Amino acid sequence: MVKKRKTNFFQAVYQLTNQIPRGKVSTYGQIAGLITTPRAARVVGWALHQLDDQPIPWHRVINSRGEISTSCETHSQLTQKRMLEQEGITVRVINGVYKIDLKKYLWQP
Repeated sequence: MVKKRKTNFFQAVYQLTNQIPRGKVSTYGQIAGLITTPRAARVVGWALHQLDDQPIPWHRVINSRGEISTSCETHSQLTQKRMLEQEGITVRVINGVYKIDLKKYLWQP
């Protein structure tokens, strides 16, 4: 019997995040659910926070309210907003919060 090599959680997050097409977003919870750990949305965020200079489109992952919610100084909310806008995603500012229309931009794998 051949054993399947187990992929660790962070690798699964990165593999799935790489599948999000330009001009679309996913949520932390959606990523967690797709890799069969629906209660691990915060860990998805942590995994993306751990990226150094790997070419993974971390900026396409937002929270379930359609908001940019990163608090990282290196990858700031403004940086994420600009990256999403470069891909054609409209980002609105409502009460100082960057919002994306999930009905329009949510990736449906």
